[in-house]
Amino acid sequence: MSKSDISTRQQEIIEASGRILINKGIKGLTTKNLAMEMDFSESAIYRHFKNKEDIIVLFFDAMLENFNLRLNEIISREISAIEKLKVLFESQFNYISQNPHFTVAILADEIYFEGERVKETLLKIFAFKSDIILSIIQQGKKEGLIRSDINNEDLLHMIIGSFRLQILKWRYDNFNFNLQEEGEKIMHTILILIKK
Repeated sequence: MSKSDISTRQQEIIEASGRILINKGIKGLTTKNLAMEMDFSESAIYRHFKNKEDIIVLFFDAMLENFNLRLNEIISREISAIEKLKVLFESQFNYISQNPHFTVAILADEIYFEGERVKETLLKIFAFKSDIILSIIQQGKKEGLIRSDINNEDLLHMIIGSFRLQILKWRYDNFNFNLQEEGEKIMHTILILIKK
């Protein structure tokens, strides 16, 4: 479902769900809590979504659509692989800073088991990000800018693992430090390690 297919009310429900996920976790995301957060009846929620799984899937679909637009635009730029990685992570840290509720998708251990459709959506997000980064790694190796003595999968794990750890630290610190600044530092170190 594209953003244009999401009603204003559904968008409000997605944003309220994000606030609940941050403050109460997946167990706290109930129709009762959602109705309280939005100050209307539980029955009103069911006019827009059949169940909790529908809400979570739409929540992650909206995130995936945003990733798709931003990251594909970066991939299409006529710049080096190293520059693409810099821009990509700057964009990702900026987006997560402005939308902290999406940390639940990056740190999705609990949510992964909330139903098959949720699992499929999370796997789509992970596969999409992995494919984007792998294509940049391949470009960087062709350009002679990224180390060829480390295989692509290991490089991918280093990059995504570092990104995920930085988000985890930010989440555990209750979003108190500047994610963009700290993210830039860690990615600068990663680029030093992977450059040829």
